Amino acid sequence: MMHELPPAVYEKENSVQNDKTSAIIPVHKNTTRNPEQWYTVGSQVFLPFMIAGFGMVAAGLVLEHVKELALFKQITEIYVLVPALLGLKGNLEMTLASRLSTQANIGNMDKRDELKSMIIGNIVLIQLQATVVGFLAAIISMVTGWVPQGQFNLRHALVLCSSSVSTASVASLALAIVMIIVIVVSHRCKINPDNIATPLAASLGDLTTLSILAGIGGLFFQIIDNYTWLPIAITTFFLTLIPVWIIFAKRNKYVSDVLIHGWSPVISAMFISSTGGLILDFALQKFLGLAVFQPVMNGVGGNLAAVQTSRLSTALHQQGKPGDYCDNDDYSSATSCSNPYTVFCSKKSDSSTARVLLLMSIPGHLIFILLIWQFTADHIQLSYSFVTLYLVAALVQIGILLYIAQWMVAFVWRQGQDPDNICIPYLTAIGDLLGTGLLTCVFLVLSY
Repeated sequence: MMHELPPAVYEKENSVQNDKTSAIIPVHKNTTRNPEQWYTVGSQVFLPFMIAGFGMVAAGLVLEHVKELALFKQITEIYVLVPALLGLKGNLEMTLASRLSTQANIGNMDKRDELKSMIIGNIVLIQLQATVVGFLAAIISMVTGWVPQGQFNLRHALVLCSSSVSTASVASLALAIVMIIVIVVSHRCKINPDNIATPLAASLGDLTTLSILAGIGGLFFQIIDNYTWLPIAITTFFLTLIPVWIIFAKRNKYVSDVLIHGWSPVISAMFISSTGGLILDFALQKFLGLAVFQPVMNGVGGNLAAVQTSRLSTALHQQGKPGDYCDNDDYSSATSCSNPYTVFCSKKSDSSTARVLLLMSIPGHLIFILLIWQFTADHIQLSYSFVTLYLVAALVQIGILLYIAQWMVAFVWRQGQDPDNICIPYLTAIGDLLGTGLLTCVFLVLSY
């Protein structure tokens, strides 16, 4: 005959059973959430997206102008450097935005001491990565430009190295400070930083980077004959700061892991962007008017893919730690390699966001094309054929990037790595390569 246990005994045994179970089943921070509606995502993303687009239009106009300067005409290798530096801005600032947005959404920004440590650590890390990758980008531009010619110009090498390192460091510092302010303010205003931070990271990024490169590079190019020591001294100064940045970053708990595992995505992305630079070098010499569209085509795709990546990563961080599997229905699409139909046409919240981002690009690109035409009507003529082919190329680029983002976030998460630190550099670099290649194809088709 079975005897019913007293309530106290039952509760004790039940708690023991729960303790045993909790040792096996991981407990997540937040196993439920109310997904944002598509119109909420659209309303929060659209304004930063348009602001970023205006910045890219301005960057395209600047690129169209600076390519007539003596620096860009005599040192043509700088065209290989331009996508690498613009991509570096995207890699570092968008990764920073995604990383800090995740910290904000999981509550780590609510304490002042933690926020201060987080800000200092990320600024130091950004400076370290910008200096190293800026120097490597200059080396690659020299190798790809001069090896086929069989000659080496020391003056041009000094100008490229000093300009690249200086531009990367100064632009990254300025943009990092802006991004930190945007994320902290949006978090305190109860706006999801994932929806606005990554587009705003590019709003002034391309324009700032191109302007600094043209200004600093032009100055070094003018004084290289009389003050050869100055580019050498500046390059040496930035390189000697690398050990200092490493020491500070290693002691900061928020970036110490990125210091070890965050290099391969950034450096690999630089190589991919440099490949796009080779295409750009060819296209700018062959097609009039292509330069002004290049930052817009590349930037829009990278920005929208970064928004989706940041949202997917934050959703997974809210469920557990990298490597944990989430079987929550809202996030099942973010933890598996879905087919294209599931990514864009399912009823999942992430699929809804992908559709919103893809469709948002159409009116955005049309407005950007109209702005470009208004500012360059004297030497760029638009046609229905161009606009149609341009939109098709843009949609193909964005669709590929959104699908890769869905697959890559899931893959990186299952490998126990943080998607915030790995995915965006690859996506922005692939976006640069795809954008430059597809835009060149548009001009090739129209030329025939």
